Amino acid sequence: MGQVRVAAAQYECVPGDVEANVQQMAALAQQAWELGAAVVFGPELCLTGYELETISADRRLWTAPDDARLAPLRGIGLTVVVNGVAAGPGDRPQIVSAVYGPDGALVTTYAKEHLYENEQEVFTAGSGGGRFWLDGVGYSLATCFDNHFPEVPARNAALGCQVHLASSLYGTEGGREERRTVHPAIAKATGMHVVLANHVGTAGPWTGCGGSAAWAPDGAVVTEADESGPQLLVADLEVEMSR
Repeated sequence: MGQVRVAAAQYECVPGDVEANVQQMAALAQQAWELGAAVVFGPELCLTGYELETISADRRLWTAPDDARLAPLRGIGLTVVVNGVAAGPGDRPQIVSAVYGPDGALVTTYAKEHLYENEQEVFTAGSGGGRFWLDGVGYSLATCFDNHFPEVPARNAALGCQVHLASSLYGTEGGREERRTVHPAIAKATGMHVVLANHVGTAGPWTGCGGSAAWAPDGAVVTEADESGPQLLVADLEVEMSR
């Protein structure tokens, strides 16, 4: 057994401003590195904000893995997972998490598989993948509505992942209950630790409820952020190192 420190970046995005959101994410990533985290990740569409109409109308909000605007997120010294918009099959946009290793090199990408309601009008769904290994720990990736489909985290747990990273947007009202129930259920079903990075404040038509958190494999809360505003959640997780 060993311990790994994982950080979730909770913040309010600047609508349609990739550079400003990269700066927010980079500041929290730098803080995570200074605190000794191995991995830091952000909420769903944290590069653009949850601005579907703007994304649909403005291709400048799409980012390729080697986009110069993402340079502040690369080579910080820890693994950074950042969610934005990238070109997919047929040159249609997808909601994509890009994973950059401690040296800044691209490790993998993952495209959201299960699109929520009007996301289907803008994006093309992904088709699997969503995992990486770092220092003997396997990390599973899912984006918001993906976490409501048990086969997504179960697939990665079966392949040896021990930590599930959920980049999400849960709003006030019903989102609070979903945030509280979906993630511990994943933990108990898969035996993985589950960590959530959520929006806080205005997020397109929603108001992010914050509450980024980590749950142990038995579903117990390890640590939890509040709804007060941007903050970095840091969780120390006991895992069995694999490879």
